[in-house]
Amino acid sequence: MSLESILSITGKPGLYKLKTKARSGFVVESLSDKKTSIVGMSHNVSVLKDISIYTYEAEVPLREVFNKIATKEDQGAAISHQSSKEELSNYFNEVLPEYDEERVYASDIKKVIQWYNILQENDLLSTLSNEEEE
Repeated sequence: MSLESILSITGKPGLYKLKTKARSGFVVESLSDKKTSIVGMSHNVSVLKDISIYTYEAEVPLREVFNKIATKEDQGAAISHQSSKEELSNYFNEVLPEYDEERVYASDIKKVIQWYNILQENDLLSTLSNEEEE
């Protein structure tokens, strides 16, 4: 599974796997509880493949950020997304020291770390490395 089929849905916690497209929206499966649901066209849906993190030089694809976290954690879990703002910022600075602190908010860092941990729990990190090689 690649990041092309992993979705973030505004207003819904966690990440979702795209199962199929329907006339009225999408059929998705939660990576957390494996429940299937239909998401209407009125929801703001983001494909993880299309998300990047601002740095002072350029934008870094989320896949690369996940790979950097995986390398730092030896494919293990990252710190909790519920850690303090300062801890999250320090952690992210270790992973991606060139990130633009004015354009990347604490809430963004929290999401990235939460998403990484969800992918790690679901054993989907290896697919990111394979994607990079292609």
